[in-house]
Amino acid sequence: MKLAGAAAVWLLGTALLAQAPIVRRPHMQTVNPDADQRQAPYPSQGDVPTIRVESRLVNIAVSVMDRNGAPVGGLDRDAFAILEDGKPQKIAYFDRESSTPLSIVLAIDASKSVLRDERLEKIAATHFVHALLRDQDEMDLMDFSDTVREIVPFTNQKKRIEQGLNELHPGDETALYDAIYLASDRLSQTRNDAGRRRVVVVITDGEDTARRSRYGQALEQAQRAGAMIYPIIIVPVWEDAGRNTGGEHALIQMAADTGGKYFYVEDKKDLEPAFARVSDDLRTQYVLGYYAPPGKKDDGFRSVKVQMKDATLQAQYQLRHRSGYYPDAR
Repeated sequence: MKLAGAAAVWLLGTALLAQAPIVRRPHMQTVNPDADQRQAPYPSQGDVPTIRVESRLVNIAVSVMDRNGAPVGGLDRDAFAILEDGKPQKIAYFDRESSTPLSIVLAIDASKSVLRDERLEKIAATHFVHALLRDQDEMDLMDFSDTVREIVPFTNQKKRIEQGLNELHPGDETALYDAIYLASDRLSQTRNDAGRRRVVVVITDGEDTARRSRYGQALEQAQRAGAMIYPIIIVPVWEDAGRNTGGEHALIQMAADTGGKYFYVEDKKDLEPAFARVSDDLRTQYVLGYYAPPGKKDDGFRSVKVQMKDATLQAQYQLRHRSGYYPDAR
């Protein structure tokens, strides 16, 4: 990393990524102040020892849609059920139509295949920042082409993000998976207070040409960070016979696995409506939290399923959320 003005710059080298697989963090748990704390029998002398029960609050952001894809509001805690690896869990935290804080990385593809009309992209991104960012939120701005650069570290100052949008540097390649990996890594370092949601909004044509980080690495890092991926996929020509759709499908699957949502944009003028739909989706989510059940420290990925308790509502509504989490992640 090097500094350029006030911006921190990340340069991702081929040799570094080739030799550096995803680092698995030590098992981390947080103390649950609401958990039972049992005091040992009172000793005759000395301090009174206590036993603290540790647990981790797992936040799950849930989008509920009707049959027409419109968001459904007004539901309460009792309408939902959460299962981890098929076992029911008690909902310990609930927030409706989410006012919970957001940590967002806005990652913009600066490759020449995408960054052709900077003005439209900057205008759309600026309006998105002003519409979405509140005092309790924070945003990080990155661009990616041959390398990934962090232009503006996390801030809630809209003007700083707006200034950063004038610092995009075009390049030849598209280090897409590097960008998602590093954006997720930055999100993993943000606060993990109750209800906070972590989001990566990525503007790209969907094709990774740098081929350093792999899809599986990027997805796992996003899942470890609890980051929802929102790809805005720019499609130059829908009917192009030579168009590579593999990257697009990979992003669509990544969005599904992390509880995010993808959007297609054919005309740059449609970027602003796409940003508005991302904002609307984040504003109409429910956040449900539960305390992770104890397990082995080397536990792998734990699957999570949220559903409506009522069978009638199950048939009426579709739910979107991340597919699970890693218990040793922050």
